[in-house]
This record gives sequence, C-alpha cells and structure tokens, in this order.
Amino acid sequence: MTTLDLILASSSRYRQAQLQSLGLAFRTAVPNIDEVALSHETPLSISRRLALSKALAVAKQCPASVVIGADQVLDLDGLPLGKPGSHDAATRQLRLLSGRVAYFHSAVSVISPRTQQVTVSTTRAVFRQLSVTQIESYLLFDRPYDTAGSAKAESLGIALLEELSSDDPSAIIGLPLIALTRLLNNIGIDPISLSKQG
Repeated sequence: MTTLDLILASSSRYRQAQLQSLGLAFRTAVPNIDEVALSHETPLSISRRLALSKALAVAKQCPASVVIGADQVLDLDGLPLGKPGSHDAATRQLRLLSGRVAYFHSAVSVISPRTQQVTVSTTRAVFRQLSVTQIESYLLFDRPYDTAGSAKAESLGIALLEELSSDDPSAIIGLPLIALTRLLNNIGIDPISLSKQG
C-alpha cells in the first residue's frame, strides 16, 4: 500500500479531533447502520459489534481502504447507557449514575483489505453523589446529549467523578488511541512514521 487511504467511519467531532492528534491524513464517512442493541446483548458486546459494523459498512463501499470504526457504551450493572439525545434523558442517566460505579466500554475496529480487527478498552468510573441542582447546572453547561452516559470527561464532566481508571486514558473520549495504534501497527501502519510533518 503505497498511499494510505485511511477512513474514519464516524461523524463524531470528538473522534475526528482524537484521530487528528495522531497527525494522520484521513477522511470521514458516515456508516449507515442500525445501532439498536440486540436482545440479551451485554454493553461490552454491543460496543464491539457496533464498532465492527460501522467499519464494515464503510469498507464495503471502499474495499481498498483502511477503515476505523468505533463505539462506546456505558455499562451500569449490565444496563447499557448510550447517547441520551435530550436534556430529560441525560437527567435520568445522571440520576442513575449518581454515587455509582460504571464502566465505559470503548471499542475500536480496523478493517483493511486483508484483515478485520476489533478490541475494547474499558474505563472504570466512580461517580460522585450528585444533587438535582448539580445535574441541572452541569447539563446546561456541557450539553452532553451526544455523549454516552451524559458525562464529557474532557470537559466539566470530569467534576462529576470521584475516580477514573483505564489502561488507555484516551478511551473515555470515545476513540482509544493506544488500542488503535496497536491495531494499525499490526497491519504495518506506524502513525509516528506516517504523521504529517509541520
């Protein structure tokens, strides 16, 4: 592969910014897939399946490209929490999460003409006891309606937490870059060598 055609199968501005931080040239494509959870699916398996499905959907249209897919699902005692989509739904999510331990499963998939890879990085999050006023104030500030679990850890959402632990600190934002770099290296793509200079 002399010229790398790298595609991020996502419309997420957060994941685009994360991938840009690696200095790689890439383009984006929106995967048109059904993201509804299947019956008896765990939060972890949902994240894996959707990350792979997003990458496969775009790879089908661009078979010579390297395609990255990603998905994140919050796991609260086995209950999957995705993007709330509205203020009311976000309020309900944060009330559920108040004072609880939850897990953010951040899956990433890399599809190339010869291989399919998918892995998950999990972040353990301990939420503070949150008052109704704190939840409302936070939501009005961050408006995290497009974020799994209604908490933007890269912004004021970090103040909702007592503790955050992961083997990949970038995973909480939605694209686990350590895991992604490993998958890219597996197919002979070294982001350090390919990063744009200047």
